[in-house]
Amino acid sequence: MTVQPPTPFPNAQRPVEQVSFDRRELGLILGLYGRMVAAGEWRDYGISCLREAAVFSIFRRTAEHPLYRIEKRPRLRNRQGMYSVVGMDGQILRRGHELKTVLRVLERKLIRPID
Repeated sequence: MTVQPPTPFPNAQRPVEQVSFDRRELGLILGLYGRMVAAGEWRDYGISCLREAAVFSIFRRTAEHPLYRIEKRPRLRNRQGMYSVVGMDGQILRRGHELKTVLRVLERKLIRPID
């Protein structure tokens, strides 16, 4: 029988697990964000790291509801894909397993017809 040494902080709670975007994912998202800011479409963003999801919210102005939310939900990895783009009204615009392909729905906003 082995005896475990006492923990230094016996009453301390374990840190709450949270989902976050990794460096590669943030690189893809911020690359698109930079192009949209340069085009004058977007002006602000916010990042939330929650227990079940990481959310990148995109705003036209600071004090309003987000235009789009890019969500990462690892629990959906084996089903419809853990990445999704959600519109202002809560409608899922695209969902998938690859972030790059999911973000294409927003890149189409950059393409405009020339008058």
